[in-house]
Amino acid sequence: MSKGKCRLYDNGALEETVQISPYLIDAPITFINSRTNPLCNVPKITNGNKPVDGGYLFLSPDEKDELIQNEPESKKFVRRVYGAEEFINSKERYCLWLRDISPKELNKLPMIKKRVQQVREFRLKSTKAVTVKSADSPTLFQQIRQPDEPYIIVPRVSSENRRYIPMGYESPETIITDSVQCIPNADLYTFGIITSNVHMAWTRVVCGRLKSDYRYSAKIVYNNFPWPEPTEQQKQKIEETAHGILDARALFPDSSLADLYDPLTMPVELRKAHIANDKAVMAAYGFGIKMTEEECVAELMKLYQKMQG
Repeated sequence: MSKGKCRLYDNGALEETVQISPYLIDAPITFINSRTNPLCNVPKITNGNKPVDGGYLFLSPDEKDELIQNEPESKKFVRRVYGAEEFINSKERYCLWLRDISPKELNKLPMIKKRVQQVREFRLKSTKAVTVKSADSPTLFQQIRQPDEPYIIVPRVSSENRRYIPMGYESPETIITDSVQCIPNADLYTFGIITSNVHMAWTRVVCGRLKSDYRYSAKIVYNNFPWPEPTEQQKQKIEETAHGILDARALFPDSSLADLYDPLTMPVELRKAHIANDKAVMAAYGFGIKMTEEECVAELMKLYQKMQG
């Protein structure tokens, strides 16, 4: 943090500025603190479900097939599950979702009952009181935050090589772990804003890091993000371009999000859809399309200070 005549180096390039923020950019001297709720009137973001199960409530594709073959009635308790790894890389993984299973049903499914017993034993061995207590409910994930409506998945960790953190919509039937976060019942406008380069620029500056990868935090990144106040026409445009991103992805059903967002393999159609969305979001902020990421973040910091009062 500095004021006065300062020198800021970026990849060998020298820039003279009157201030350097704590985030090493030419921006107001502002500290982003942890917030429990969003700064703006926008949908809340929450963590996924926390299993703490020793892995016994999870199934590989082969284990899923074996279970259903031997105990066909178990099928209704098997769900597709996404953590960040599974979501980004389209990896197939399943879990036992036993919220509605009755004791009678469980007793008729010995393979599942064995796994439930293993969960109980695993939790009882823990040194954490909360985990030991959760041994009383071994059919359930330790913490359940599963949305009851469609939701946006936001991976908590994503490669720094991607220009955009892959995010997407899922149905409530798909279970999520706490390696992702979710925004329940979020509309296309919300998706358009958070997948835009304006939001990504903010994320790159204020987020934490796991090694060098982005660590997206609800309390730091999302809850402190200053949203625009668009006109109805601008909002509609963002909704249209957000839909365009989803349509572009749908052109490549055999490709994972990791494939689609690799800088080398990102399809032209998807790149163009993101650029259109970026322009729509920048227009909602009143930003010029030639602004650099650093200039965008500097303006966002000013807006953040203003909203803080």
